[in-house]
Amino acid sequence: MVDNERLARLALMASALAGRTVVVAPAEPGSPSWTDGQRIFVDPGGDRCAIIDAIAVQASLIAAGSLDAEIVRALGRKTRLVARYLAVEGRRAVLANADVLPGVLASPATPAVAGGSQSASESLAIARGSAPIVEAPPHFGEIRPKQVLETIRRGAKETDYDSVGHIPRRDGVAEIEALDDGELITAADGPDLFSSPVGGGGFLGRWLKKMLSSTRAGSSGGGPPGADSPTHCANVSTRGAHAVSSTASAATEDGADADASGMTYPEWDVNHMRYRPNWCTVREVEPRVEPDASAAIADAVALRRPLARLGMGLHRRHRQPQGDEIDIDAAVSARVEVRAGSVPDESVYLDSLRRRRDLSVLVLLDVSGSSAEAGTLGKTVHEQQRRAAADLVVALNDLGDRVALYAYNSQGRNAVNVMPIKRMDDHLDTRVLRKLNSVEPVAYSRLGAAIRHGTRVLEERGGTPRRLLVVLSDGLAYDHGYERGYGAADARRALTEARRSGTGCVCLTVGASVDSAELRRVFGSAAHAVVSRPEQLHGVVGPLFRSAVRAAEARRRVPAARA
Repeated sequence: MVDNERLARLALMASALAGRTVVVAPAEPGSPSWTDGQRIFVDPGGDRCAIIDAIAVQASLIAAGSLDAEIVRALGRKTRLVARYLAVEGRRAVLANADVLPGVLASPATPAVAGGSQSASESLAIARGSAPIVEAPPHFGEIRPKQVLETIRRGAKETDYDSVGHIPRRDGVAEIEALDDGELITAADGPDLFSSPVGGGGFLGRWLKKMLSSTRAGSSGGGPPGADSPTHCANVSTRGAHAVSSTASAATEDGADADASGMTYPEWDVNHMRYRPNWCTVREVEPRVEPDASAAIADAVALRRPLARLGMGLHRRHRQPQGDEIDIDAAVSARVEVRAGSVPDESVYLDSLRRRRDLSVLVLLDVSGSSAEAGTLGKTVHEQQRRAAADLVVALNDLGDRVALYAYNSQGRNAVNVMPIKRMDDHLDTRVLRKLNSVEPVAYSRLGAAIRHGTRVLEERGGTPRRLLVVLSDGLAYDHGYERGYGAADARRALTEARRSGTGCVCLTVGASVDSAELRRVFGSAAHAVVSRPEQLHGVVGPLFRSAVRAAEARRRVPAARA
């Protein structure tokens, strides 16, 4: 029997695995586990290990996007289809979280048993087919489409639940849109330094993994991460005169799918739940360099330290005379030799050799008119985000990463202007700093198209296995025909696409007085933070960047394992 206090502690594990804040609540005695996307219900009378297994599966379903609104609607009330879908998708979801789950939990989710599915939609297609499917084990629980859709429709905030899922009050929760991936914002409305869990390879993830492993041996425990999430609404009539004009030139750069007017990208239409193909045109426009622009290169030493170990690959060496872990195979062989009367090899350790950096980073700076508004410290948001961009580029360049800096604004879907301040192969010199300090905030922000272009630049020109997109923006996604929830949903969708392709995403808002809940509607569950001044970046970039890079590595590792 597990009491409510124990369930509340398990919520930490569940949130880390789900990649978002969730609570663990008691289900009806004897009933299977299930989740509505915000709460995970488990039988409190069950075995402790079985409860942890159930939480791991349900949280992984949330993290992997298995409960997207579109998918859940397709399941409907078809009991057999739901069971077959859970058998395939449950294994895929656990496999996607395999890097943070102990092997004993991830073992049932081998690529072969998972049916070769690489997405929730593929799992649904397999479930609809006639091929035999290995039944889901009991701890997989069940999916209740009606309850998931009800939660999506009601848009209940996590603050409407206490730590074990009870509902202490009802203030009349307003309905929200069912968004592209069906996930909800579940964080509190107050200021929030970190809106995404710190990744499984960081301190929190390692601690949770250790706790979860020890639980299997009979002690108490916790667990590890994964994820995606919704919309933004703003009164643009107060955004200032800077938000209505564009001075961008028509210069372009050759590239794949580029014509005289630039590169085309799709856009997510949340109103009709479909993509608009080739809808936006992105032009790479060379920024004008003002002769009196400052060329001083910032001293970014404060940022170098938290970023120093970012993007450093580890090479695992087996059968070493010393190391930080036991090599199980070598230890077993040594024991066999002892039993056979031979002299054993004492090299029974695993050692980790840190290799050179293999990270490429693209910093995407919002220079739309909204950033010209007053921020903290008596400076505009643009001035502070421009300073943050310079500090990040200098620090990453000093550490040996491949780094690029692009600015963006827009004037309608056919004029999304992306300005290369520093390309991947450019040297960081005074000309780069003059370019950056010459850029002035004007026009609008078609954020989704800018993110898609930045992701493409990273994939085509990054040249490293690890990629990171850093978006510096006040979170206002607004343009002609790109208002309110539509623009926010497209930006969030673009971030989801980038992360699914193996590019880590971090979103930073510097010096702007914005509501963290509104930012979560645009950035979703991508790692993001709000800081009041550039000097505070060093306190957040380390865990945020590591979380994003490790999440991207996990995305790339799963398809590679299936190949």
